[in-house]
Amino acid sequence: MPKNEYLSLARVNKNERGIWQRRFWEHTIVDERDYWHHVNYVHFNPLKHGLVERVVDWPYSSFHKAVASGMYSRNWCRE
Repeated sequence: MPKNEYLSLARVNKNERGIWQRRFWEHTIVDERDYWHHVNYVHFNPLKHGLVERVVDWPYSSFHKAVASGMYSRNWCRE
């Protein structure tokens, strides 16, 4: 990290740096339903945050590989 990086007093006290997201916690996938919940969450995020109008429009997603393998249709998720 750059030496001129701004750190709030709270980050200094907790020895946190700016690169890591706060409020992160570890999660172990417990079953297949939980796995698919998280995969769908990741695929849906660009749409949820207004970065694209359709899930398929986000070029950086593993969604395209899942469509190619037949796991999803291109029109998955209310499209």
